Amino acid sequence: MSTPLLIRIGVWTWLIAAILVGNYRLLQRLPMPAVQAVLFGLTAIVLLLYYRLTALRTWIDQLDLRALVFLHVTRFVGIYFLILYNRGELPYEFAVPGGWGDIIVAVLALGVVFVPMGDALRRRAITIWNMIGFIDIMLVVITAARIGLAAPWRMQALTVLPLSLLPTFLVPLIIATHVIIYLRLRRELSAA
Repeated sequence: MSTPLLIRIGVWTWLIAAILVGNYRLLQRLPMPAVQAVLFGLTAIVLLLYYRLTALRTWIDQLDLRALVFLHVTRFVGIYFLILYNRGELPYEFAVPGGWGDIIVAVLALGVVFVPMGDALRRRAITIWNMIGFIDIMLVVITAARIGLAAPWRMQALTVLPLSLLPTFLVPLIIATHVIIYLRLRRELSAA
């Protein structure tokens, strides 16, 4: 089997497992810090696979950086955070700053991917975008953990579908791609 096919099978298997976790509300049965442990554990697995599996690393490193940035368009999920805040289902201190931060990062990702620019300018744009996006996602994760530890019921929306896919699938991919983008930009800079 080819590496891209194996990667697709792995990602689809992971996504199906994440959907099942959300469907059966398995995250609700865990104490709140365990949700962040799941998120960081999955991120570590993705990065470990990237480091350890040469075929996977080679395939990812051959992708245009814009493809990795484009994944972050999924951060338009911030719009849903704002809707849930308006419904009283997510707290302000998580939904509004996190929602707007994710929306801004998603819009900037579209600009980095689609606005015509030279290679050097695009590398600088990706570097700046990557820093902004990484800081934003880490603040969102830290805020969710802080609120979840103090009052777990306030973050319950993150333990059921569709938002349970954030800690079990999407956020680990987002954090891992930020790290991979950083590493690739660093290698490109040192090779130049």
